[in-house]
Amino acid sequence: MSNAPPHPVGPAVAVPIGTAPEATAPSPSAGGFVPAPQVLTRERLLDGSLQRMVRALPGATLLTDEERERSLRDTLAARPERGRGAWLFGYGSLIWNPTVHVAERRIARVEGWRRSFCLSTPAGRGSPENPGLVLALEPGGECTGVALRVAEEILEEELSVLWRREMLTGAYTPHWVPLLDRDGHAFGSGIAFTINPAGPQCCSGLSEADTVRRLATARGQLGSSAEYLFNTREGLRHLGIRDPLLDRLAEQVAAAQAKA
Repeated sequence: MSNAPPHPVGPAVAVPIGTAPEATAPSPSAGGFVPAPQVLTRERLLDGSLQRMVRALPGATLLTDEERERSLRDTLAARPERGRGAWLFGYGSLIWNPTVHVAERRIARVEGWRRSFCLSTPAGRGSPENPGLVLALEPGGECTGVALRVAEEILEEELSVLWRREMLTGAYTPHWVPLLDRDGHAFGSGIAFTINPAGPQCCSGLSEADTVRRLATARGQLGSSAEYLFNTREGLRHLGIRDPLLDRLAEQVAAAQAKA
């Protein structure tokens, strides 16, 4: 299994936004993509590896297959548009490791939601003893990321793969959100995975010091929270997007790791 972040699955046929380069530096401070010990791949989603990893946690509560399938059916039933597939809104690891087949990519902005390290993860990017942090969307502000279009003929199959990744525990709530281009014009609606404020993994309101500490120190079977942060910042930079929050956190996390 490759240690480099995988290139996005499927060709980009719209606005070229770049793909993750091969990881060449062993240290996050190098400023590029950072290798993880076990890359989250499409195969690991399909064979249940991720589900088994999470289920092995003490006290873990997963959605049943029926609950997950119902969530997907309800989301598809609420589609605002039909016929050309569906857009997904990527603001974190979907930017640099989507694991689904993508027909088209373009830069997109959503209003009313902001990128936030408000999701605690005791598996994957952390451990029960030292839970890591990954991104979710919280209400308020705006967020720029990438819209990924999945073709109509493979939509249900690909979203089923995605639901095995994002909807294992119910930590996220899928919403259809309007997608805006660089000029502020709406070009469609996309599925965005927002924080479930009632979920046990929601950790909104962490201080920046606690956020930096957890990002700098937490590590799990899929790599570290720091790697997730650095790879997301690098993925955004390849889109020509600078996120002041991620830039600030990346500098502080790199400094904290250098002192350790």
